[in-house]
Amino acid sequence: MPLSDLEISKDTLQTVVESGFDHVGRIAAIITSAGRDITRELGEWATDLFEMREAAARARADRAGAEDRAAAAAGKENP
Repeated sequence: MPLSDLEISKDTLQTVVESGFDHVGRIAAIITSAGRDITRELGEWATDLFEMREAAARARADRAGAEDRAAAAAGKENP
């Protein structure tokens, strides 16, 4: 028995809707993955910034300590 025009239209519409949802799902997965990757990169960048700030603070402290030791040594040489 041949398919009616209504049944053919229903099958076509069903295929189009299923395909649309499939593509929307894939696009959503891409966007979700991209959002996760961007968040991870921003977090790693922030970690780098914190580490650089801490390294700079240690360098300033080391320099201040070296200057204090140099001043103390100069004071011992010139009583």
